[in-house]
Amino acid sequence: MARFGLSAYRLAGTVASPVVGLYITYRTAKGKEDRARRLERFGYPSANRPQGPLVWFHAASVGETNAVIPLIREIRRRDIHVILTTGTITSARLAAERLGNEAIHQYVPLDLKPSVSRFLDYWQPDCAIIAESEIWPATVLELGRRRIPQILINARMSDRSFARWRRRPAIAEALFENLALVIAQSDMDAERFRDLGAVPVITSGNLKVDTDAPPYDSAVLARYKKQIGERKTWAAISTFDGEENAAAIVHRALRERDRQLTIIVPRHPERCDEIEAALVKQGLKVARRTRDDVLSADVDIFLGDTIGEMGLYLRLTEIAFVGRSLFAEGGQNPLEPAMLGCAVLSGGHVQNFRDAYQKLARSGSARMVRDTEMLAKGVHYLLINDEARRNMIEAGITAVHEMRGALTATVKGLEPYINPLTVKARLLPKAVAQV
Repeated sequence: MARFGLSAYRLAGTVASPVVGLYITYRTAKGKEDRARRLERFGYPSANRPQGPLVWFHAASVGETNAVIPLIREIRRRDIHVILTTGTITSARLAAERLGNEAIHQYVPLDLKPSVSRFLDYWQPDCAIIAESEIWPATVLELGRRRIPQILINARMSDRSFARWRRRPAIAEALFENLALVIAQSDMDAERFRDLGAVPVITSGNLKVDTDAPPYDSAVLARYKKQIGERKTWAAISTFDGEENAAAIVHRALRERDRQLTIIVPRHPERCDEIEAALVKQGLKVARRTRDDVLSADVDIFLGDTIGEMGLYLRLTEIAFVGRSLFAEGGQNPLEPAMLGCAVLSGGHVQNFRDAYQKLARSGSARMVRDTEMLAKGVHYLLINDEARRNMIEAGITAVHEMRGALTATVKGLEPYINPLTVKARLLPKAVAQV
């Protein structure tokens, strides 16, 4: 095990490592790191540890943070303290906005033994709960050495990650045997974790289905709806490089017939200056949310260049193409647009959300497109066919409702680890009073 620990340390410093979840170690992307709090990356705390039981939650970014918030609130209702680590400024802001004082936020320590040890020495968590696919060798091994239960929740295993782990069975087994429990999103994910040596593994469904609908500012929504008036709209959300251009091609192809407003919400808003320049070069008039531009009748593209306002953008339309699926691979979460009453379109590269897309497609609420031309035909069909659009919307809302239950299943799976901490937490005030 000592030799493997050294191997894990070396892997952690390799940007191109095949091990899932290592990229955040050194790839703190430009604009995504809070320099004022960078010492937290090395395990130095910036907050006081509260007295009593403490559970460490880790959620890499915004999607995972949103998914674990209801579970964090459930843990807090049991009088257990929570520290939440994330990897980006946007997820830190989301945690502050949604959780406030309900949880302590810190940036996740680098997956290097000194940083992880320093973090664990100070915070001394009673349990570590990690969201989705974050498997870091140094962290996993150090938690295992200290016999701190570590549980992977809402766990998923992509095709690519599974293939990489399968090529290194000894490394996979040495890491996954340290997990006290894996709570997987789907039966396929569960089977893959079992194949890699994780025991026990249970299936819960996707926690992202059990989250609240994304919030919005009602006054801003009303103002934009008034500006849009009777114009038809469609949105391309969570887009990656190339998909904004595809949305522009769709817009130009349909503009003469449908007079629609196209809403584009890139996954990474820091790209929006570049995106706007490319759109303007094509002769399109662009309005941006950060400039508070008016959505006048001659505006072609409304560029959603803010973070945390997906609830606003999706409420401005009933048709949503979900990105990272046409050219990039992996897909993005289709559940939010479905629960907010949008007919869902997507490219075919949705491996990371396969189970959700399969259920939505079976219900008739999501349709896959092969290319930009097929996307244009799909958008046009839904813009002019009110009945088909309404049927997809209603099917999506029903499908999301039927998919709920992951939070309850996850809490039940966690009870052997959480119940003793609940008892300890509720006895603590009496013990302190007697001192």
